[in-house]
Amino acid sequence: MRAYLVVAALLLVLLGGTALYIQQRFSAMASGDYAAPPITIAANTAESRPWRETIDAVGTIRAARGILLTAETTGDITAIHVESGDNVDLGQSLIGIDEEFEVATRQRLEARLLLADQLYQRDARLIKENSIPQSQLDQSRADLQSAQAELAEVDATLKNKRISAPFPGRLGIFQVRLGDYVEAGTALVTLQDLSQLELDFSVPDRYAPLMQPGLTINLRTAAYPDRVFLATLRAVDSQVDENTRNLQIRASVDEGEGLLPGMFAGLVIDLNRETERVFVPETAVSYSLQGNLVYVIEEDDEGLFVSPRVVKTIAANNGEVAIASGVAHGERVVTAGQNKLYRNARVQIDPDAGI
Repeated sequence: MRAYLVVAALLLVLLGGTALYIQQRFSAMASGDYAAPPITIAANTAESRPWRETIDAVGTIRAARGILLTAETTGDITAIHVESGDNVDLGQSLIGIDEEFEVATRQRLEARLLLADQLYQRDARLIKENSIPQSQLDQSRADLQSAQAELAEVDATLKNKRISAPFPGRLGIFQVRLGDYVEAGTALVTLQDLSQLELDFSVPDRYAPLMQPGLTINLRTAAYPDRVFLATLRAVDSQVDENTRNLQIRASVDEGEGLLPGMFAGLVIDLNRETERVFVPETAVSYSLQGNLVYVIEEDDEGLFVSPRVVKTIAANNGEVAIASGVAHGERVVTAGQNKLYRNARVQIDPDAGI
């Protein structure tokens, strides 16, 4: 019996010691600091400075005078007086369409006109002598006028068969060859006056009050990536497209040497006014469908932490983004390491990055 009591006492002592040890360990663990270490980031300071307001857009270059010459009548191509790509003058003959039938018809009508004129002149003399009735003179006059009209009609047909340049410019590539049969409306060749180019583009209707004639436009093209061409806003459409809610704009290209109609152009429209805007590095902005975020660095007694801000961006240029709202001048923003951040996350700034 005494042996059992001794064993029980030993077990109680052993269990008690174990419990005391476990309690001490848990107390030590509970009082320990298990906060996540600060996240290393790079940072920069938002700066406010004057900003000249601009609008980005895309447009198409066109010739102020550019047309597609088409056949106005039917027949075989009997002559092509110029080559594809030639520069032509006003009124220069370009293409001839078979006119043999019209030439023969004109000769017949000329003879008829001559006879009708002689008969009218004779009747005009006889009416003064009261030798013929007035109705005969009226008939002679009508025959003369009919002959004149028929001759004018065949002259118009002949003119349509002789395609000439309506203005000076450069020809494109001919779509027909000598001997081809063409019908009215058949495309022949393009003619572009490259001395005066225009720029057509559109902007959202919210910019309508800002679109005033005389604004300067800088444009770039893929063909000349290192050149900036100048244009001047000339006209604004009188209505907004109800399908796209865009406003059509036309500008004249002031310096367009080398540009061709149909080229695609990227545009920067100078609104001719300056405002103060806050600028941050482009890497400080995280873009998403829900809104653009910037992590702003704040400080309390325990150190630095970050606060996400939804910002409204205006434009990006030269590695910087103009901010309309969300960040103030002098605030520090995170420029690298955003993928590891969350609201109120503790941070430390990489000393090599600077602020």
